[in-house]
Amino acid sequence: MAEKKRPRRTRERILETSLALFNRFGAPRVTTADIADEMDISPGNLYYHFRNKDEIVFELYMAYEARVLPLYADPGERRLTVDDLWLWLHLLFEQMWQFRFLCRDLDELAARDPRLGKRIGALLRKGAATVVELSRGMVAAATMRASDREIEALAENVLLVATYWSSYDRARRAAHDDAPD
Repeated sequence: MAEKKRPRRTRERILETSLALFNRFGAPRVTTADIADEMDISPGNLYYHFRNKDEIVFELYMAYEARVLPLYADPGERRLTVDDLWLWLHLLFEQMWQFRFLCRDLDELAARDPRLGKRIGALLRKGAATVVELSRGMVAAATMRASDREIEALAENVLLVATYWSSYDRARRAAHDDAPD
């Protein structure tokens, strides 16, 4: 007998719908009423599960963090190459794309919810530390030459570009009246 799929709970559907709307329009431009309308539920039903939009954003951030933290694991003693850094960035960008509203609206979201801002800052520091470790591993494996100072600068730049590329792309396209990608 075929196994029945369990029905998605309303809370899960709220998160899925919110993520889709936030990614499409940006979290600052989506209201809880928009989310409820999209789901065809009453605002009261949404508020039963989440007191406000900030709670939804925070829970989505926690899901993003849970997916990204394993990428920041210690590579161990194995010899590292540029391909390791490339793979790490590729996997990181996949998660960032799934939760792109977080990067696109990062400043506003962090300012609106200090608890979220602290978690984002801590995750960025872990990301920079991972790039430092990957780079040091490549130096040790003789696949890269760099001083500690250059590695620190590289790590900061990698995280800066990775975090803010979507804002840069949006501003660049707006300046040329290009359609968003």
